[in-house]
Amino acid sequence: MHSAADSPDFSDLLIRPFRPEDQAAARQLILAGLEERWGKLDPSLNPDLEDIAASYAEGLFLVAFLGGRLVGTGAVLRRGEEAWVCRMSVAAELRRRGLGRQILERLAEQARAWGCSFLRLETTATWRDAAAFYLSQGFQPVEERGGDIYFEKPLTA
Repeated sequence: MHSAADSPDFSDLLIRPFRPEDQAAARQLILAGLEERWGKLDPSLNPDLEDIAASYAEGLFLVAFLGGRLVGTGAVLRRGEEAWVCRMSVAAELRRRGLGRQILERLAEQARAWGCSFLRLETTATWRDAAAFYLSQGFQPVEERGGDIYFEKPLTA
């Protein structure tokens, strides 16, 4: 657990929609997190990251900057009446400090604006840190299938 003394100063935190000039840094952050988790990386498994603007044109892809450095990402896509969260990633040294929560809150705001009743997501069942984060944010597991766990959270107005 981190104390207030080693919490970063988020006074200059900027969370905004993705722009094409964010492509390289956003892709690098996400892939670094995946490599950290899995110990190796197969970029071919992440084709959406080759052109983030095109891949998420129908949704909202957020980037977070601290001190001018891209330190977080998160996206939400609308699939019919459902909103699906994906590509949540926070720089390793800033995890468990509230940045992911702030990104997730902004994604939930978008889902509400679309009129969605639930926010949904999936993650690997063995990725305990991710599962714990989503549980702490009010998500409930609804299904486990193929090594993945699916979560949902009702959205209130």
